[in-house]
Amino acid sequence: MNNNIKAYLVGAGIGSLSAAAFMIRDGKMSGSNITIFEAMPLPGGSLDGGGNAETGYTLRGGRMLTTDNYECTWDLFKTIPSLINPDQNVYQETIAFNERNIPHSMARLVDRNRFKVDVTSMGFSMADRLELLKLSEADEAALGVSCITDWLSPAFFETTFWNMWATTFAFQPWHSAVEFKRYLHRFMMEFARIETLAGVKRTVYNQFDSLVRPLASWLQAQGVTVETNCTVTDFDLKTEDGKIVVTGIHCSRNGGYDLVEVAEGDLVFFQNGSMTDASSYGSMTSAPEHSTKQDSGGWLLWEKLAAGRPEFGNPAAFNSSIPESYWESYTVTLKDTAFFDKMEKFTGNRAGTGGLVTFKDSSWFMSVVLAHQPHFAGQPEGVHVFWGYALHPDRVGDFVAKPMSACSGAEILQELCGHLNFDLETMASATCIPCRMPYITSMFMPRARSDRPLPVPANSKNLAFVSQFVEIADDVVFTVEYSVRAAQMAVYELLKVDRQVPPIHQHDKSLKVKLDAVIKSFQ
Repeated sequence: MNNNIKAYLVGAGIGSLSAAAFMIRDGKMSGSNITIFEAMPLPGGSLDGGGNAETGYTLRGGRMLTTDNYECTWDLFKTIPSLINPDQNVYQETIAFNERNIPHSMARLVDRNRFKVDVTSMGFSMADRLELLKLSEADEAALGVSCITDWLSPAFFETTFWNMWATTFAFQPWHSAVEFKRYLHRFMMEFARIETLAGVKRTVYNQFDSLVRPLASWLQAQGVTVETNCTVTDFDLKTEDGKIVVTGIHCSRNGGYDLVEVAEGDLVFFQNGSMTDASSYGSMTSAPEHSTKQDSGGWLLWEKLAAGRPEFGNPAAFNSSIPESYWESYTVTLKDTAFFDKMEKFTGNRAGTGGLVTFKDSSWFMSVVLAHQPHFAGQPEGVHVFWGYALHPDRVGDFVAKPMSACSGAEILQELCGHLNFDLETMASATCIPCRMPYITSMFMPRARSDRPLPVPANSKNLAFVSQFVEIADDVVFTVEYSVRAAQMAVYELLKVDRQVPPIHQHDKSLKVKLDAVIKSFQ
């Protein structure tokens, strides 16, 4: 037992929550020795879910899950009890739910005439195939800080494949070629079934209710302290035998400032950067405010730490260009079934069995998805909730003569109904809450390998980084798995845990998976 070690975690996102669980489960630490500091009122970070049936539910987004990958995530949640069924763990609960609600999208893309697009063909020319192969086989050192557009011609971005891949994973043409290549390899199994999203798995409710709440409940039962409304503003550091050591944590809490002393042997875990930093919500009558990092301070601590310390990364590579890293989502709460009824008839999918429906000719590059209902724990009978997003919110709409970023919730519903050719009366009971996220794909920005710190930097003695902005070979950012894997790696290294971190499944090495992908590319 590591009874004398204390651990302090800055940020209560899935990375920190997972790190706390791994310290208890595998590091044999006492939960009472673990404290998590969180600036927001609730834990969960980017895996959020809020609001209510009366004023409208809110979701900034939902990360894609699979059971063919996500080795560390399921390794963790196989030991976290379900809040729905005490006889199951969260992994068993999720598997059982997906066996009852088998995903198979029948309306993945819709054109400007409201016709379902034939997505059995990827739409590649031979030149597209050769360029894609060249990029996928290129060494990361050769790819460097290049963009996807440096490797693929303009025609590629008109293909059916790009329309589906880009909206499934939220890639933009100007994003990192390295990240795009990693996705091609990590999700090669999905290449052959991208048109149906058959490999995507969903949780019973939104990911806050289905992942964060049971994990936070388990941690609380173990004695872990989660201190919300507490902002960490700085670290006291010293150098000892060439290693940087955190000796104190400066906090803003309860209307004052405190210093938490970090004793010899204690550990500090820091969630550096946030893809949902400076998010802002609108309403049915107003657009979200255009906030930046200056309005939130979410990047400030990492910037302080990294100044003059290259092994702690380079946040400027990720947070310096909002136009290249932002998009907007919207959550719609309905008091009747009219919209769901029409969508299920149009798509051929019962809610929860389809996936993203993308309007490929939309100026906003708009998508919508209907989850299984209820989507929130405690959601009242008769209330329905759906979510959508747009990758180009800075462009003028097709049915509303302004950019999405300037639109109210009511105007977003007008644009959505226009693409579906639905009467606005379908939305008579709707409350639509838009959300602007200026850094939501900041982790996809072109970057050098050194721009992201290792989970435990070589020059660190007691400080680990657990977030989407650390460097993990071969894995892909913008996933729950990346944060959980970073946490597991950091905990095992600092606590010298004698257990292997679950290896990444090398599906891209399978001859069958490769063959399926090649066959798909020629359809």
